[in-house]
Amino acid sequence: MRRLSLHLRAIPSAAALLSLASVLPASAQTSARAASPVPPPTNASADVKPFVVQRVGHGRPMILIPGLISSGEVWKGAVEHYRGRYDMHVLTLAGFAGVPPMGGDRFLETERDAIIRYIREQRLDHPVLVGHSLGAFLAFSVASAAPDLVGPVVAVDGVPYLAALGDSTMTPEKMRAQAEMMRAGFAALGPDAMEQQTRMSMSGLAKDSASREMGVRWGRASDAATAGRAMAEMLTTDLRPAVAAIRTPVLLIASGDGITEAQRASVLASYAAQVARIPRHTVVQAVNARHFVMLDDPAFLFAAMDRFLEGR
Repeated sequence: MRRLSLHLRAIPSAAALLSLASVLPASAQTSARAASPVPPPTNASADVKPFVVQRVGHGRPMILIPGLISSGEVWKGAVEHYRGRYDMHVLTLAGFAGVPPMGGDRFLETERDAIIRYIREQRLDHPVLVGHSLGAFLAFSVASAAPDLVGPVVAVDGVPYLAALGDSTMTPEKMRAQAEMMRAGFAALGPDAMEQQTRMSMSGLAKDSASREMGVRWGRASDAATAGRAMAEMLTTDLRPAVAAIRTPVLLIASGDGITEAQRASVLASYAAQVARIPRHTVVQAVNARHFVMLDDPAFLFAAMDRFLEGR
């Protein structure tokens, strides 16, 4: 556990991948209608799906993708804010927050392809993609692979290549050994150890103690091997060249609480560099929020999203 925690802290923002979930309000649960489950890819067992979906609201389609170990319920504030204007498809990925894990390799590619397939099968007309952390990475991946299929992209504290945030010279090849150690370390964790690891990581990811405890609970309900595999794949997958193919506008929201003004400027520059190849992009910073911007400062998040989505 100690060695694993040291590896997390050694990688800029890597601990932020240990995401958590909050709870959809009862009103949203009552009105939610479950979408048809996404068919599994050919390399997965027939009874396990890449993700589960709750569908809420009406209007233009919006897909919300949570981060590592998070339930889609982390988007409860977004559900309440946008349900009157958007047909919201709230995902929880396989292996996270109690959803059964998939077998096989290439977790992120499988999720990407499943989201693309879901958009086509549900006949969603250029849905808005909203992703947090690992979910933001997946939003970038989907928009890069299927640029004509999606609408605007909102990335909440997630980037095309996490490992390069603190070191722009970092490459997947340089990260491979550390990523494999992380994969193996998480695969060895049982529920108690997974809960402890999540508790350690959550201390700097959300300001509110109740939010942190929710994260701990969802972490215990997640499959540690899936978490390790997803993190390892993220750290060895550089989407920065691929995002040049994105044709829709992109909003990237960085967190900024708990650091100095100089550090905030440096963080903002690092985030901007990650999306520099996207033709139309905007980068803003939530200076009063940590990694879970939607929990720490929802007013800032929704105001930024409203401005960005207006007219698009």
